[in-house]
Amino acid sequence: MTIMQVFPESGSPHGSYNLRLLLWLRGLAIIGLSLMVALAQNLFHILIPFTPVLSLLVLWAALNLLTWLRLKHPTQVSDTELLAQLSIDPIMLTALLAFTGGPANPLTSLYLPPVAVAAAVLPMRHAWMMAALSVTAYSLLWKFSVPLTVEDVDSAMQMHLIGMWLTFAASALLIAGFVTRMTVALRGRDRQLAAAREEALRDERIVALGNLAAGAAHELGTPLATMAVIAGELASDPATPSELRVDLELLREQIAACKGIITGLAERAGSSRAESGSAIAVDRWMEKLVARWRSLRPQVEPRLLSTGVVAAPSIVGEATLEQALLSLFNNAADASSSDVEIVVHWTHDHLQLKILDRGPGIAEALRLRAGREYFSTRPEGAGIGLFLAHATLNRFGGDIFLEPRPGGGTLTRIELPLKTLLANDT
Repeated sequence: MTIMQVFPESGSPHGSYNLRLLLWLRGLAIIGLSLMVALAQNLFHILIPFTPVLSLLVLWAALNLLTWLRLKHPTQVSDTELLAQLSIDPIMLTALLAFTGGPANPLTSLYLPPVAVAAAVLPMRHAWMMAALSVTAYSLLWKFSVPLTVEDVDSAMQMHLIGMWLTFAASALLIAGFVTRMTVALRGRDRQLAAAREEALRDERIVALGNLAAGAAHELGTPLATMAVIAGELASDPATPSELRVDLELLREQIAACKGIITGLAERAGSSRAESGSAIAVDRWMEKLVARWRSLRPQVEPRLLSTGVVAAPSIVGEATLEQALLSLFNNAADASSSDVEIVVHWTHDHLQLKILDRGPGIAEALRLRAGREYFSTRPEGAGIGLFLAHATLNRFGGDIFLEPRPGGGTLTRIELPLKTLLANDT
């Protein structure tokens, strides 16, 4: 997944969020202006032409309703559309001020919030266009406006000062509220971008590991064949002690298992989910997977417990998922081969696996790095298994959590949504 897939250049998903904020801010402004118009004569002793002013307020509210209806559509809001929506406010404000004193009206400060919003969320070109529109609209008021009729001339200056304070307070609150919400949204986008970059980096490392694994599998074929021949000759040699034949037979089985894994790499890596196996009950699938693991680690005696709140659902055991679980099983066996417990629990839509060992445990600092980078608690370990397992589980919508086990050891908890595994999803 690339960053451009997360945030496309046009029609950003944040456009709808910005327009929704604008919808609420515009609604608050309309309510505030309506109250001022209603109280103008009694509170400020001003005669206002109610018919055109109320008509403009109703029109403004109707445009806001159309904006609300537009947000019901799933199509994304482009920068151009957001600019057009922002332009409605200075145009409607200009029409209102033209009937209520023009540039002498203290509400002229309300030209500033749309400009601030445009500067915060739109490209520079659109922000400058918004600023030019507001300046032009304010300038036109000097030529096209109706002066206010004040009943009490002595209160005119007091009225103007109060109006300036009210519009300053309203503008400050609107700008602070919008910019604060936008800052939160931008920080959230930055976090998503960082996660996308981390995922892209992890995918690159996985691809590199895949190439290395393919090369290593090809090179391992020859030494494995040589070991198989030598083990076969020793087993058939009459001079070989009988007690050694048992070990040789085990060695031949392990070599055959290794050759089978290498032979099936290409087939299993290229198979689709539908081809990777038939439907099988989740408890039976886990039993077969643990049995396969025991054939590779015969010295381990794990305890398997399967429980569920419903009948075991049928799933398709995908090859890469099985390989990821086997890797986690091996980690537990490497930590404490004599005490490994596997607990499987499912609900209607969720699958949980717990892998418990009695090893030395993992430090908290290392647990936080799990799945993000290579690390191993064993000197001879490379730390690749947990990294790949984490990536595989993420691909299925799941996750891995490493927790300290009560009494000592590590509890590896795997959470998976069943919808990605159910047989009827194929």
